[in-house]
This record gives sequence, C-alpha cells and structure tokens, in this order.
Amino acid sequence: MNLKGRDFLKLLDYSKEEIQYLVDLAADLKYMKKKGVLVDKLRGKNVALIFEKTSTRTRCSFEVAAHDLGMGTTYLDPSGSQIGKKESIADTARVLGGMFDGIEYRGYEQSKVEEIAKYAPVPVWNGLTNEFHPTQMIADLLTIQEKLGRIEGVKVVYMGDARYNMANSWMVTCAKMGMHLTLCSNKKYFPDPELVKTCEELAKKSGGSITLTEDAVAGTTDKDVVYTDVWVSMGEPDEVWAERIADLSPYQVNKAVMDRAGQKAIFMHCLPAYHDLKTEIGKAKGEQFGFTELEVTDEVFESSQSVVFDEAENRMHTIKAIMAATMGAFE
Repeated sequence: MNLKGRDFLKLLDYSKEEIQYLVDLAADLKYMKKKGVLVDKLRGKNVALIFEKTSTRTRCSFEVAAHDLGMGTTYLDPSGSQIGKKESIADTARVLGGMFDGIEYRGYEQSKVEEIAKYAPVPVWNGLTNEFHPTQMIADLLTIQEKLGRIEGVKVVYMGDARYNMANSWMVTCAKMGMHLTLCSNKKYFPDPELVKTCEELAKKSGGSITLTEDAVAGTTDKDVVYTDVWVSMGEPDEVWAERIADLSPYQVNKAVMDRAGQKAIFMHCLPAYHDLKTEIGKAKGEQFGFTELEVTDEVFESSQSVVFDEAENRMHTIKAIMAATMGAFE
C-alpha cells in the first residue's frame, strides 16, 4: 500500500484498509526494534516538531521514531516558533516545508494543522488537536490487536468527558474499523451531533456501532476495552474542576466497572492519569477538592487488566510506522 506524500491529520481521511496497514506496519517495526534490526531507511531526512502544547509521550515518540528511521529532528516548543504570532501559519508552513521533509504539529485548533498541510509541500502529521488525536488511535489499535488478537467487532466503552479529541477519535476509529463504541457520560458531555451522525453512517457500512448513554451500569457491562481520559484538559481554566468532578464522578473507572466489563477486559488510558496524588497538579487539586484519585482508581490503574504502559510504548512504534509510510521509507 502506497501512502507516500499523504498527510496524517485525522482518521476520517483514511480507509479501514489503510488504517489496518499502519497498525500492521507498526507491529512489524516493533518486532524489528526488539530484534535489533536497523530500519534507518530515511537517512539524510529531517523533520520539524511543532509543539504549541507540550507532551512527554508524543515528543519522545516522534524523536525516537525519527532517530530509528535515520532522521534528524528540530523541536519547536511554544516559545520556539513564531507560528501564528509574527508569521502566519501559511508562511510558516512554506518556510518549514522548504527546509524539512516532514512536519508534526501538536496544539489547539484542528484548522491550524489543516492549514499547515494545505501550504506545506511535505507530509504533515497531527500530534494532537482539540478535535482529533489520530496518532494515539493507531497506538491504541495496535495495543488492542496485541492483547485481544483482533480489532473488528471489539466492544469499547469510553468513560468521562466525550466532547473532545479522544472521544471524537474513538468514534471515527470504531466507525471505520467495524468496532462497537459506547460513550458513557453525563449528557452535558456528549460529542458534537454532526460528528456522531457522520460516524453512525460510517459504522453502518463497516458493521460497527456508536451508542451514547448516561447509564454507567448498562454502558460498562460486557465490554472488551474500558477507556478513559482526564476530565480537565491542558489549558482549561481552574474554575471547571469542581463542575467536572461533580458531573463525571459517576463515570470513574473503578473495580466495579471492570467487574461489569468482564475478567478479560483491558483498561486503557492515553495518559497522564490522575490515579493518585503523586504529581504537583494532582496533589494540589486533590487537597483543594478532596479527592485521592479521579477518572480512574489506582487499584484499576495498577491492576493486571491495565495495559496503559504497553499502550504508551506503542505510541513510538505506531508514529514510526506513520512517518515511514507517508515518507516512502519502504517503497
């Protein structure tokens, strides 16, 4: 399958077969890395990594993956680029597109990464926007394939705030891949109806399904994957914490949830997680609002059903596959 020159902005742009190809390529690249096989097919190439939102997993994944492929990287943090400030997005895209062979963008509006892709003559990859997180989804699919032995037909429940990038991306992914997604949340936190409608239509073609429910018992019964994310995202004001905790506490992933899902169910989280108070923010907010764990309990996070660190490692292998495929490493 030839994906050379393609941007990777959202999974709506990719077919089921193309998505599966990226998952399988990532599995092959992971196997080769474990065996010590070099895959530096892109020696002499360079990529720019634009981070308007900082990250541990995404930055490390792109840098290690690029290095493994033989490429150099230039990291531009929130203060290291004039994108959208002194220089327009279009101009920045054309400047970087003349110097680099690929561009990653992690930030806020989806429109920014779409505009970079419009003007840059090289592949552009979405490291995360408010609307979508497609590189995370390829990592999640690889993890599910490894742990459950299949993707199609898998039953996923997503717990918590379902309005933003992770829930959106799960809807698109399940609709494309013939998976069954339940979004389990307070109805105030349901996703955009237009995207729901689009995904429902896609799901009809793939044999998948999209279900929205406020019922935390029915929504978590007999599932293969239980997934959650933080309730307050980076950049949101402190004022939202009390409201989110009150509204979303019924949708915390705890032992009762995992018991309803079933003994063979796996727990996934894109990280970081407030499963304890061992972070500065977690400790401060825990003292302020009286909690010791939020979207997932420490018991579940540290349990044998939790695959969050396999999932985190797979970010690197899948990002390597995305860059390799769109840059023609193995053509």
